[in-house]
Amino acid sequence: MRILSGIQPSGVLHIGNYFGMMKPAIALQAEGEALYFIADYHALTSVRDPDALRENCRRVAVDFLACGLDPERATLFRHSDVPQVTELAWILSTVAPMGLLERAHSYKDKLARGLSATVGLFSYPVLMAADILIYDSDVVPVGKDQKQHMEMTRDGQIFKLPEARIQPATETVPGIDGQKMSKSYGNNIDIFGDEKEMRRRVMSIVTDSTPVEAPKDPAKSTIFKLYSLVASKNENAAMREQFLKGGTGYGDFKKQLFDKLWEYFAPMRKRREEILADKSYIDSVLKKGASRANEIAEQVMKRVREAVGLR
Repeated sequence: MRILSGIQPSGVLHIGNYFGMMKPAIALQAEGEALYFIADYHALTSVRDPDALRENCRRVAVDFLACGLDPERATLFRHSDVPQVTELAWILSTVAPMGLLERAHSYKDKLARGLSATVGLFSYPVLMAADILIYDSDVVPVGKDQKQHMEMTRDGQIFKLPEARIQPATETVPGIDGQKMSKSYGNNIDIFGDEKEMRRRVMSIVTDSTPVEAPKDPAKSTIFKLYSLVASKNENAAMREQFLKGGTGYGDFKKQLFDKLWEYFAPMRKRREEILADKSYIDSVLKKGASRANEIAEQVMKRVREAVGLR
């Protein structure tokens, strides 16, 4: 089974990235041949600073490896190191219906949030389809908001048709304002932020005005939802009981959440320092990953070029 997933280097990675994409991807390493790419082509729709893009790409690689990606079991590479993907995206764009792209939820949502209506943003699903199809992917872990893009790939005769795998428990990780956590919304808690900044972000989580002594609903609490991602079953049960019983304020719950987050990512912070100490390690991992990804992509493109008459 070939597994494919990608992550955008559009900024510092946060815990929404980790629980929504990275942790499931790392777990899937044991299930088949995993290919994970750093989607720098996609990031061009929002990142305009070339130095920032280069730095973001390296940081994503470092953070992914620190969080548990094993380059002996999974292929990690930069999107732009596989030029065949843009060739396939152009070929797909010659047959992609305009109406289908106009109905893309992601495109309409980004416009509503103030992004400029560029051709790249509009045709984002075409490039995503090329990402998936060019590696003969079997399984693609995606968030619920990307399911529509996955459905767009499931049409055609010369490609393997992939299956989406959505992680129900973590499909949407809430940010400090209760919306989906996103760097673009400014509601993120970074994985490897410093201790003072992580504490500040956690303590700024939006809550309601329920008094300290009153019972509180854990199901509606961003604090409890985030705590559930990093705490044990018994710890979750204990916090749930505190919520329902009353007598504990949101400030105390936030402190418990910060302590658990800081503890959870401690081994990964240590591994990250080790990776950064070896200056050549990241380059060697990405070079090896690009070689493997190109090998697969070229095999698929030979099939595509012949099918459309380019060879």
